[in-house]
Amino acid sequence: MPSTGTVHLVGAGPGDPDLLTLKALRLIAHADVIVHDRLVSDAILSLANPRATLIDVGKRPKRHTLPQEAINRLLVEQARAGRMVVRLKGGDPFVFGRGGEEAMDLAAAGIACEVVPGITAAQGAAASLGVPLTHRGVAEHVTYLTGHCRSDKPLDFDFAKLADPNGTLVVYMGLATIGEMAARLIEHGLGAETPVLVVERATTAGERRHLSALGQVAADTQALGFEGPTLFLIGRVAGLALALGRLGDADAAFAVAAQ
Repeated sequence: MPSTGTVHLVGAGPGDPDLLTLKALRLIAHADVIVHDRLVSDAILSLANPRATLIDVGKRPKRHTLPQEAINRLLVEQARAGRMVVRLKGGDPFVFGRGGEEAMDLAAAGIACEVVPGITAAQGAAASLGVPLTHRGVAEHVTYLTGHCRSDKPLDFDFAKLADPNGTLVVYMGLATIGEMAARLIEHGLGAETPVLVVERATTAGERRHLSALGQVAADTQALGFEGPTLFLIGRVAGLALALGRLGDADAAFAVAAQ
């Protein structure tokens, strides 16, 4: 009977292979099995050992290749077969990645588990655009939110607290709900003119970005045909001069006006 293997929960970062950690790169290159989600780019998967088995368990809106419970069982089965398993997730495994659930299931099954952090998409997008998520005198804190609630339940956030002009909000998985979120933030006092940066496929060759305003972002996103994975960076930092060199002329003019 083979000895039980280890499962490594590894963050693949926002997409650019150069943003992998050295530890992530080493584990990807030596894994027997890589169980990956759909946000992991082909460029990163190409770094795997050619003899490794790659298993796509990516979740798509309203269509999951495997339910989460089946993914958890798969990790346990592969480890019990004595394999070195990398569970590879876009961004960081503990930021909207359900990595905590997988780690707890592995612990309950007596499987050794190591967590390797990755650069989350918010950090990757902010760096790509030259936008600081916090900035003295402009944004004193940053909040990460998911626009996709459990089992498609209604949004249930403290919008009065979130509508703070001295902070930055980063919305993950919010394409379907950004209109409602923007309306609720405006209702609770955040200005409709507050800058919003929309970033699709951050840090990859396919990255798209658009500077909008809170009162306009839902219409802009629909008109421009943004698709997932898309982030929304909401707050005055999106209008800082640091961002202007990364945007087109029309967007830059708007950013100056929005400060």
